Amino acid sequence: MDLQMAEKKVNELKNLLNQYNYEYHVLDQPSVPDAEYDRLMRELVEIEESFPELKSSDSPTQRVGGEVLDMFEKVQHQSQMLSLSNAFGERDLMDFDRRIRQAVGDDFSYVCELKIDGLAVSLRYEDGLFVLGATRGDGSTGENITANLRTIRSIPLRLNKEVTLEARGEAFMPKPSFEALNHQRAEKGEELFANPRNAAAGSLRQLDPRIAASRNLDVFLYSVTDTGETAIDSHSEALDFLDSLGFKTNKQRKKCADIHEVIEYVEKWTKERPQLPYEIDGIVIKVDSFEQQQDLGSTAKSPRWAIAYKFPAEEVITTLKGIELSVGRTGVVTPTAILEPVRVAGSTVQRASLHNEDLIREKDIRIGDQVVVKKAGDIIPEVVNVLADRRTGDEEEFHMPTHCPECESDLIRLDGEVALRCINPKCPAQIREGIIHFVSRNAMNIDGLGEKVIGQLFAENLIHDVADLYKLKYEQLIGLERMGEKSVQNLLAAIEASKQNSLEKLIFGLGIRHVGEKAAKTIAQQFESMAGLEAATRDDFLAINEIGEKMADSIVAFFEQEEVKELLQELREAEVNMEYKGPKLVTAENSESVFAGKTIVLTGKLERLSRNEAKDQIEAFGGKVSGSVSKKTDIVIAGEDAGSKLTKAQELGIEIWDEERLVEELKD
Repeated sequence: MDLQMAEKKVNELKNLLNQYNYEYHVLDQPSVPDAEYDRLMRELVEIEESFPELKSSDSPTQRVGGEVLDMFEKVQHQSQMLSLSNAFGERDLMDFDRRIRQAVGDDFSYVCELKIDGLAVSLRYEDGLFVLGATRGDGSTGENITANLRTIRSIPLRLNKEVTLEARGEAFMPKPSFEALNHQRAEKGEELFANPRNAAAGSLRQLDPRIAASRNLDVFLYSVTDTGETAIDSHSEALDFLDSLGFKTNKQRKKCADIHEVIEYVEKWTKERPQLPYEIDGIVIKVDSFEQQQDLGSTAKSPRWAIAYKFPAEEVITTLKGIELSVGRTGVVTPTAILEPVRVAGSTVQRASLHNEDLIREKDIRIGDQVVVKKAGDIIPEVVNVLADRRTGDEEEFHMPTHCPECESDLIRLDGEVALRCINPKCPAQIREGIIHFVSRNAMNIDGLGEKVIGQLFAENLIHDVADLYKLKYEQLIGLERMGEKSVQNLLAAIEASKQNSLEKLIFGLGIRHVGEKAAKTIAQQFESMAGLEAATRDDFLAINEIGEKMADSIVAFFEQEEVKELLQELREAEVNMEYKGPKLVTAENSESVFAGKTIVLTGKLERLSRNEAKDQIEAFGGKVSGSVSKKTDIVIAGEDAGSKLTKAQELGIEIWDEERLVEELKD
């Protein structure tokens, strides 16, 4: 067989195998026996081994898992992967419906979908070819798990059309795969996975793709960030579009005319969920129209046009064996119930929240009690009440300590608070928890620094505060337990990479009381540098809409501490970035920009700027970039081969620019 004949045969086999794979894993309608599929696969493998130049990324042979990875690279999502706000009952759904009607009137419909209990993923295709897959991460930045996602046979390696898009979905482990995996692990004496969600997440975050390939994962796609020039105006049409491209979507979805149909759908699947071959933990409800979605908008964390109904919490009875105390990074001493292991809401529970001393007194919780534990989805389990009539007399009352369990300092209760607090700034527990927070995903995002590693570093006196992380050396780490050469190199690389984070990551990582992730970004945008933040007054903070008196006082008090000044100086000496790198706020300097306060849509192919570059620059001048054209769109930038979005803009009489005009305005 010569190269020309081999190429022809390879293309023929690829097309056949991809079609058979689609029929089996997406349509669930196999047209050939497994033996025939295996025979064709062997033939393709043999030809590709003889002619390696014919092996391509969309070949079915590439699903088995390739070389072991050193670490996962970070990936910037083209648009943020927002989380959904939750509804826990019919009243919450009715309130959601009322808010929608107040905003857009009565002429709208919903789409309901099963909320798959898995791992959110993003799939990027260029000209129809699968090029990148990532985890959700913090919503803006995820991890590149392309090699592992290639092993999921319901993910097409090449689409039916040569389109460029980013699709989102939920990767999951079907119940039969989960049961088989745990059976194998039990036979090997390995720890069992608590639930299919954890098993799926653990599989996709393996550095060896062959492990992911062996786990029989699946996926449902539920959205697409850019439908290109396809005339799609609604979520239901977008799901049909995904079907047409060869993606697997969940066919149990339903378009509902009103909230009453939504509630009927919720009630149906609350009863029928055990019959499904995969786990679901709720129902996702979305306003169907893209134009109405745009009108409704989003908060910093979640869209206003969608909500996730969470199934009612499950309750079980178990024994409270003890109460453990922990000291958080703000000094609060929190009691946690240690339970006789019990299965509830899809996972095995051994610990539950007791919140504070007042709750223990109020519910008369005693060690040895039979207690009712409640858990819903990912919500932390909690002890809801005690079965006092089952007491034997051997139960023990619990009393909170008067001194910190970590440093022996006096515990105090601040005015207006129910929590006991250690106020010793040198309390090792607070410092340790502060470092765990500092390296977390939404803060400085340093991979490889989990709680166990940080505990080791403390035990060896290698770190005493976050600045010490940037002083760690190879020689100090290589001797630690479970720290081989590759682990040490990866950890040091992650620490070095964190120095380049934008200022808001550092602000959030410092753990200033009352300053969350959103406030950290607002502050970073406002002051642009750590020096500007340190010099700001209480009045400067109060001038920002999102900041109240309590937060302003907390920030000022934080930066007045000598220990904080010394810490920041050490971080500067370690060359940790102290500048804001994101889009700037619309200020007096840029408020005259033609983009300020405007909604812009980019369509067609841009020659001089990438989509992301254009988006970042427009936002830097106070504009908002949207993915769809509506009556609220102010300007449409039309590049080469602009299609339906341009047509719609012309129909609505919206101002239209070419790329040259965009570049000129950005220069100004």
